[in-house]
Amino acid sequence: MAKQQAHDPIQAQVLVLGGGPAGVWAALEAARAGASVVLADKGYCGVSGAAAASNNNIWYVPDRTQYPLYFEEGYLPGGSLSEQSWVEAVLKTAVRQLHFMSERGYRFPVTESGARNYGTLRGPDYMRFMRSQLRKAKVRILDHSPVQQLLVADGQVAGARGERLNGEPWQVSASATVIATGGCAFLSGVLGTNVCTGDGHLAAGEAGVTFSGMEFSNQYGMAASFSTVTKGLPFHWASYYDEEGHEIDLGAEEPFVAIARASRRGRIFACYDKASADVQRWLRSGQAIAFMPFDRMGIDPFRQRFELSLRLEGTVRGTGGIELRGRDCSTNLPGLYAAGDAASREPIVGGRSGGGSPNAAWAMATGSWAGQAAAYFAKAQGEALPAGRTVSELTSNGADLASVMQVIQEELWSVERNVFRSEAGLKKALERLDESWRFQKTNHVQRSAREAHAMLYVGRLAYTSALSRRESTALHQRIDYPQGTAGTPYRQRAWGVDKVEIERVVASGGRFHD
Repeated sequence: MAKQQAHDPIQAQVLVLGGGPAGVWAALEAARAGASVVLADKGYCGVSGAAAASNNNIWYVPDRTQYPLYFEEGYLPGGSLSEQSWVEAVLKTAVRQLHFMSERGYRFPVTESGARNYGTLRGPDYMRFMRSQLRKAKVRILDHSPVQQLLVADGQVAGARGERLNGEPWQVSASATVIATGGCAFLSGVLGTNVCTGDGHLAAGEAGVTFSGMEFSNQYGMAASFSTVTKGLPFHWASYYDEEGHEIDLGAEEPFVAIARASRRGRIFACYDKASADVQRWLRSGQAIAFMPFDRMGIDPFRQRFELSLRLEGTVRGTGGIELRGRDCSTNLPGLYAAGDAASREPIVGGRSGGGSPNAAWAMATGSWAGQAAAYFAKAQGEALPAGRTVSELTSNGADLASVMQVIQEELWSVERNVFRSEAGLKKALERLDESWRFQKTNHVQRSAREAHAMLYVGRLAYTSALSRRESTALHQRIDYPQGTAGTPYRQRAWGVDKVEIERVVASGGRFHD
C-alpha cells in the first residue's frame, strides 16, 4: 500500500474531535471496543487545554450509598434540572475508570496514611499518561488539527474536515464521530482556554445539532487581577474587602455574582486569611499553580490582600452545550456523539456550574460512554465507510476581526451585560452579535476568522436562550424577572445557525428525554 500523504483523506471507524479528558477517554474506549480510531486535536494532545494546565479535582465516591446525597445537594440549587440516574452513573463510571488508571500505572498522590488519593489528578501527568495509553491502543493522533466542518452522508455524520496549523487540509471519513472539543471561554484569557473557542459547537450547529442549557453559560472565575488562574478552591478560605478595607458579606449568592455586584461600587480585594497553617500547606501542595502568580509578585495571599478580577469562563465551567439524547451520549444526528464540556452538563448539575470535580468526572464518564457507543455504531455499519460531504461552504466573517473581538469583549465578557441580565440588555447585545454575524462566502478561511465565527455563534445561542427564559434560576439571573417560576421545571433546546430557534423540554417522571 502506498504511503498516505498528510493531505489525503483518512479512513477510520471512529473519529474523535478534541484531545482533552473527554476526547482521550472516548478514543481509548472506542479502541478498546475494537474500532479503528483517529483523534484530531486543535492543540497538541496531552499538553493543551484547561485540564492539562492545572490540577484536577474529580468526583471520587466509592461508597454507592452516598450517591443520592450528591444528587440531592445540587438538585434545587441547579433549578431542578438534573437527574439522579445520570449523577449516579457518572459517579460509578468515574470510580471504575480511576481504578483502571491505577491498574495501568498512573501514580496517584498518596495521603499521609499511605492511601491513594483518587480524587486528585495532576493535569500535566494525567494528560501525558492518557496520550501514552492512546499510543498503546494504536489510536492515530492528529495534533494541531482543529475541526472546521462535519461531513454528512444521507443524514448521518460521516467524519469531519479541517486545516492544520501549517495550512494543510485534513479530512477523516468515519462511520461515527465524537465531538469532545471542550467549552467556549471566548478568548477571555483564562489559563488553558486559548483553544476553547467553540469550534465544535459551530461545526455541530451547521450540521443541525440541538443544544441545551445555553442560558447557563455565564460562569465567571475569580482571580487576582494580575493572574489568569481561576482555581476556585482557595477562595473557600477567602475574605473579601472593599477599597476602604471593610469586609464584604457575600450572602447566599454565587460568589462571583456577589463580587460582581459589589464591584459596581469600586474595586474588590481578597485574602485567603481563613486558612489554617495545615490548610495553607495542603493548598500549596495540591493547587501549586494557583500560587505561582502570587510568588512571582512577592505577595503572600494568606496574609496580604490582592485585587480581585472576574474572568469569563463561559461554557468551560458553565453548563450549556450539545444536547445528549441518551446515556450513550448520542445527539439528534445519527453517527454523532458528544462528551465533556462540549455537551450540556444539565443532567448532573442542572443550571449550576459543574466546574471542578463534577465536570472532571463528567468528562471521564461521557467520554467513555461516547467512545464505546461510537465503536458499536460504527461496527454495526459494516466495512464500507460513507462518502461524506460538507453541509455548507466554509464561511468567513466579513467584518474586521478586531471589531468582532471588540463586540465579543463588550457584549460577552461584560459582567454588567452577562451577569445582570435584562430584556433590554440582552436584545441590545444580540443586535450587535447578529450584526457581526454577517458572512461572505469564501473558498478559504483563516483560523482566527473561524474562531471568531464560532464564538459569535456560541454567544448568540447563549443570549437567545437567556432572552427566552423569563425567570431567574441557578446561573441565569434576570434583573427584570428576579423570581423563579413555580411551574414544572423545563430545559431549553436551541438549534439553528443564521436564526436560533428555542423550544421547551418539560420533565416527565424526573426525566427530560429517553
